[in-house]
Amino acid sequence: MGITGKKVLVLGLSKSGIAAAKFAKKHGAIVYLSEGKNIDKENLYKVEDLKACGIEVEYGGHSDEFINNAELVVTSPGIPPHSDIIKRIRTQNIPVISELELAYKECDIPFIIITGTNGKTTTTALTEHILSKKLKVKACGNIGQPPCNIADEDLDYFVCEASSFQLAMSPSLKPFISVWTNFTPDHIDWHQGLENYFKAKAKIFLEPQAPQYSVLNAKDEKLLDFSKCAKGKIFMFAGNIGDNCCYEENGKIIFKKDGIAEEIITLSECPLLGEHNYQNIMCAIICAKIAGLDNDTIKNAIMEFKAPAHRLEKIVEKNGITFYNDSKATNPEAAIVAINSFNNTDVALIAGGRDKNTDLNEFCDAIKKHIKTVILIGEAADRFEKNLKESGFTNIIRETSLQSAIDKGIELKPDVVLLSPACASFDMFTSYEHRGEVFREYVLSRV
Repeated sequence: MGITGKKVLVLGLSKSGIAAAKFAKKHGAIVYLSEGKNIDKENLYKVEDLKACGIEVEYGGHSDEFINNAELVVTSPGIPPHSDIIKRIRTQNIPVISELELAYKECDIPFIIITGTNGKTTTTALTEHILSKKLKVKACGNIGQPPCNIADEDLDYFVCEASSFQLAMSPSLKPFISVWTNFTPDHIDWHQGLENYFKAKAKIFLEPQAPQYSVLNAKDEKLLDFSKCAKGKIFMFAGNIGDNCCYEENGKIIFKKDGIAEEIITLSECPLLGEHNYQNIMCAIICAKIAGLDNDTIKNAIMEFKAPAHRLEKIVEKNGITFYNDSKATNPEAAIVAINSFNNTDVALIAGGRDKNTDLNEFCDAIKKHIKTVILIGEAADRFEKNLKESGFTNIIRETSLQSAIDKGIELKPDVVLLSPACASFDMFTSYEHRGEVFREYVLSRV
């Protein structure tokens, strides 16, 4: 793209915003960073650091002075396209892109983009872990660090977890491999509708942004249908479909390319639990095979991999109870995936938090099939209890804190205590990570 000498306006004092500002400055741009919110004392050091790099910074609002004469705007994922500031910028016909797009335009490293409503973090981490055995790769995007932080490094691939927010603002990003783990309703407000949410992700599988390889979920009906129009060489996972796919058969994960099938690993050798994680493994296998890795390297890397924190993470097994932290399950669809991982097991599920007001019918159905006891906490407890009882599930306990819910779970002596909240965390915690850390620390203190 060539940003040397251009005025680049970066919106947002986020991790990606800071990375974009420093990257643009390093590459010779005249950089301004504008943060709409006021900055607390604890974050003033970020402002001073940017100013020391020669970057102009304002906060507490977006001034005309910063916007005027901007030739490019790099926006934060937290700022929706219908926000006032984006509308102001659009009226001046200034291009608006993501930090991800900036990195793509300014470097020659091919991108493996992994997107989806759920599962993308584990898939990204596992793909990086496998590829790193033979290649120079780094995970970036929503996992790890912004791609602009590593865009000047000598790498074979970026392995990038990309949200719909980033993709919506990446108009020319053309990945080497595009992976779509699954699609369920989410982020409707940001995208102003479900169709826009789907289109934001679909664009990196279609012309003019089509990849060399498209990797899609055969068990997701919408993505299976979408595979008929996706571009690039299509690989399906979680189903023996066509000549290029990865699937489970007789307890083994099989990879097939151009009609030739190879066994990669048995399910019993996989360290990750549940059908959703087997799908994540299949995605990573396809990426690794496309990148040229051999089967033994792939298998050994999978066997030594550990799940990222807060994603059906096994904390400890003690006195016959196994504790799992799935705090990342911030919507019912994600929680269903964890719930469905347990069969013929006495499971006490801790759920609740800040309600996203999404439909709970499938969530209640999954609980009736797989869960013995539900322990509810947080703002959503009333609605969750009402929906569960209406579905015919009545073994419900209410607790006032996560700690007391854990205490109750231990008292019940189930096989498994599972934290999979199906809700945001902000009624009690600063983030899902904070919620998961409190769960881990308290469990370990009790057992």
